[in-house]
Amino acid sequence: MAADWKQRCDTQWQLGAHGVPKSDSVDWKSVFEKKPFERNLLQNPSPYGVNHTIPPPEPHRSGMPPPPNQPPQFEPDGNFSGWKTSTEVLPYDTSGIPPGVVVCQLPQYRWFSLEQCVDLKAEGLWDQLLDEFQPEIVIEDWYEESQLHKSIYQLDVKLLGADGKTVIKQHTYNPEENLECYSHTWKKVSHVFSKYGPGVRYIHFLHRLKNQFMVELFNTKVTDSSIIIKTSKTGVK
Repeated sequence: MAADWKQRCDTQWQLGAHGVPKSDSVDWKSVFEKKPFERNLLQNPSPYGVNHTIPPPEPHRSGMPPPPNQPPQFEPDGNFSGWKTSTEVLPYDTSGIPPGVVVCQLPQYRWFSLEQCVDLKAEGLWDQLLDEFQPEIVIEDWYEESQLHKSIYQLDVKLLGADGKTVIKQHTYNPEENLECYSHTWKKVSHVFSKYGPGVRYIHFLHRLKNQFMVELFNTKVTDSSIIIKTSKTGVK
C-alpha cells in the first residue's frame, strides 16, 4: 500500500524524473493528501479582495472629514484572516517646510505589516527533501503603485531553522517609486530561493505597505502573494 502512495506521488509531480529523494520512511499517503508541491502555501493570498489581472481601483478622494459621530478610519478595510497584522505610525515629515511657515495639515504615514509563518513539514515536506534536495522556493507578490510616497512597499522573506528563529537565508526588497509621472498599476515582485543549505523548516513571509492619512485614509494594496515549492530546478540562485 505504501508503495502505491509513493507511485501516485511520483506520477503527480514526476519526482523521480526531477531527482527528488523517495525514501521508504516518508509517509507518502500524507504527502499525496497534503500536496505540498506546486500550490500556494500562504493562506488568504488576496486579503483586499482584488487580484493583479484587474487594474487596482482608483482611490476616491472626498476631501471631507468623517461626520462628528464617526471616528476617523486609520486602518485599511479587508479580510486579513490568516495574517498577523501590525501598524507603525511614522513621525510627521517637516523637512520641506521653510522656517516660520505655518502648515494647517500634514499627511501622516503608517506602515501596515502583514506576516505569516509557514511550517514546511506540516505542509507535507520531509527532512531529506529539505536538507539534501533543497527544492526551489518561489516567492511572488504584487503591490499597488499607489504613489502615496516614494517608499510604499517592503518585502522580507526568511528561511528559518527548526527552532523557528535561526535565519538560514533571507531576501529583502525595498523599492523606491518614481513619482514624477502618474502611474497606477500592479507591480510584480518575485524571488527564487535555491541552494540555501540544510536545516530549513519554516518560511517567514512579511510585507509592509505604506498608508497615508490626511482627513481620510489612503492605502497601498497588495494581492496574489504566494510561496510555491517546486520539484524542478531552474538553476536560479
